[in-house]
Amino acid sequence: MTRQFLTRLALLPLLVLVFLGIVHAQDEASPPALPNVIDARITVAPDRARLVIDLAARTEFSFVSLDEPDRLAVDLRAGTFSVPEAEGNPAEAELVSSYAIEQAAADRVRTTLTLSAPAQVQQAYVLDPFDGQPARLVVDIIPATAEEFAANVERDRAASAGAPAVSTPAGGSELPIATKPLVVIDPGHGGIDSGAETAEGVREKDIVLAFSLRLQELLVESGRFDVALTRQTDTYLRLEERVALARANKADLFISIHADSFQQPEIRGASVYTRDENATDVLDKVLADTENRSDVIAGFTMPPMAPEVVDILLDLMRREMRVQSFMAAQSIVHQLEPSVALRRFPVRQADFFVLQAPDVPSVLVELGFLSNASDIANLMQSDWRDRTAEAIARGISTYFDSLQEEP
Repeated sequence: MTRQFLTRLALLPLLVLVFLGIVHAQDEASPPALPNVIDARITVAPDRARLVIDLAARTEFSFVSLDEPDRLAVDLRAGTFSVPEAEGNPAEAELVSSYAIEQAAADRVRTTLTLSAPAQVQQAYVLDPFDGQPARLVVDIIPATAEEFAANVERDRAASAGAPAVSTPAGGSELPIATKPLVVIDPGHGGIDSGAETAEGVREKDIVLAFSLRLQELLVESGRFDVALTRQTDTYLRLEERVALARANKADLFISIHADSFQQPEIRGASVYTRDENATDVLDKVLADTENRSDVIAGFTMPPMAPEVVDILLDLMRREMRVQSFMAAQSIVHQLEPSVALRRFPVRQADFFVLQAPDVPSVLVELGFLSNASDIANLMQSDWRDRTAEAIARGISTYFDSLQEEP
């Protein structure tokens, strides 16, 4: 059980007392109604496919590999489905030839993907409703060898003998809940906001997106984490939207990726920031102000401050999150030290807006400076990017290991 969860649990009675004034005894709650499956769609890219299922509310899910013919079945605990088209053939799909949705039991909706080539689930996670969008199950599918697929079929067949509900929705027991920590990676800038830029046209937004996608691959390949990106393409998101995405989906770690510039070209090296209203030095203050101004440039006005009483309560959470954020920053820097050039005192503090979530440990990684020739050369080299991404992935794993070790 993570320290973040324990903190939320400990603060819950206080929040209830402050906002409601009294705690009422309640009768045993009746089971919540099973949600409706609203829609489903498959998007494709070279060598991968993504199944997205819109839900009226969060729910449990499982998936299973089946053969004769080769299929992937995704089961949701749901009472109904109202998908406009319950079957289809994805255009230009290399892995999925067709799909069908059915009410497999009173409490199960199954989506069956017929495969045109051996495939496996890379990652699967449920997103909370956000900004008018419904809850969603996201399932990423990647190629597998024939041997890997056959092994998955045998594994799931053996598991179904002991726990039939995992692969057979007609069973009556609970479906498993995904319990991996959720890491949200935030590639800085995007769209109309290019971030820092060199005279040769190298743009921060492109550098950090490519790096974030590589970091996501490494974390997913470890099998330890669910991973989501605030943006996967060249799109613009306000700073508050990035923070809200992490909070709405109860992220266990938020990591924002940047590669800035400074007027002194000799400044170089990577660093990791946690939030503090008092910047470590003048450069940190300049970097934070530059990032925070990006929303102003795009026409966004900062929302008003929350009421004072809410700030007092949230401060209790913020203190704990700052401790965890600092632990994450230290773990990442420890893994970066043997691999890349770092700034002096690489664990630093600044008032970056994207680090303000009171309930999500958050760090910001500056990969280097686009105003420094050596850093530019590194940022453009795939070997350097891979080495750095691998170090950050190890740091993230070390951070979560440290949480499990604590009493």
